[in-house]
Amino acid sequence: MIERVLVPMDDSDLSERALRYALEAHPAAAVTVLHVVGEPSGMMGAAASLALEGDAEQAGEDASEDLFSRARDVAEEYDATVETEVGWGSPAKEIVRRAEEFDAVLIGAHTGGVAERLFVGNVAKSVVHNAPVPVTVVR
Repeated sequence: MIERVLVPMDDSDLSERALRYALEAHPAAAVTVLHVVGEPSGMMGAAASLALEGDAEQAGEDASEDLFSRARDVAEEYDATVETEVGWGSPAKEIVRRAEEFDAVLIGAHTGGVAERLFVGNVAKSVVHNAPVPVTVVR
């Protein structure tokens, strides 16, 4: 039985669909929304700007709050609540690392544009191949 579900989210429609699917398919499960703030690099402009903040970790949490607010609004539509967590680093690696604490991961099929997927990689694909628990990819 699935009791704890991890839903990685970014600002994409597909990640919101994954959250909605998690709430519909597992209404009794504890759902945790994870937003991973990427490591600063030339490819990740938002993460690079967070690294310039005085307290990068707090800046990452602050930047995640709009996304978490949206996730809580979605959960309210299902008369549910969600826990929220911020991770830092490579999104795929952080999701896989945290997946050990859950019974399943529900993730959007892909994020970003074509260029981002080519340079950064497909997070969902990496999670499917490396997660220690079942992964459902939502399209």
